[in-house]
Amino acid sequence: MAPIVLSLALVLSGLVGIAAQSQATGFDLKAWNVVGDANWTVMGDEVQAEKGSGFLVTPMAYGDFQMTVDIWVSDEANSGVFIRCSDPKTITATNAYEVNVYDKRPDPAYRTGGIVNVAKPLAMVNAGGKWNTLEITAKGPKMTVVLNGITTVRDAEDAKFARGPIALQYGAGVVKFRNVRIRAL
Repeated sequence: MAPIVLSLALVLSGLVGIAAQSQATGFDLKAWNVVGDANWTVMGDEVQAEKGSGFLVTPMAYGDFQMTVDIWVSDEANSGVFIRCSDPKTITATNAYEVNVYDKRPDPAYRTGGIVNVAKPLAMVNAGGKWNTLEITAKGPKMTVVLNGITTVRDAEDAKFARGPIALQYGAGVVKFRNVRIRAL
């Protein structure tokens, strides 16, 4: 199956199991389900929030997949990618897997690169103030996270959530996303 490029131009028209590939030139918020009150603003091929709290949620559910997304966060930002969300209208770290991007998390155990309550990061990678590439692979109960080429979680195993939408999070600071690619496995 060809990679699905939701490249924050994320035009999901013709989406049949998200097997379509999009090469649009701008981010389309209409292609996402917006949850919460974050002030998402489209700027060409990226989307940004800096106020409120909330998520951009895929309309499709995913089980086994590989995902790549570029994320820029300010130093104080709280963000991340929630995968296999069991309730796409109320997203939390207890009903989905939260791949964290939060350098200054008060409890650093599940800081940037970790999966909250599942896997602590193997390496300390700071994301603040620059573009970062986050890669997530979920296959069965195993999950791997790579941030800027550094494996932060390797084959973490948890079977609570097998399938669900993917959500891009805005929690605090300034957060930008671009080049979202999801490929079903």
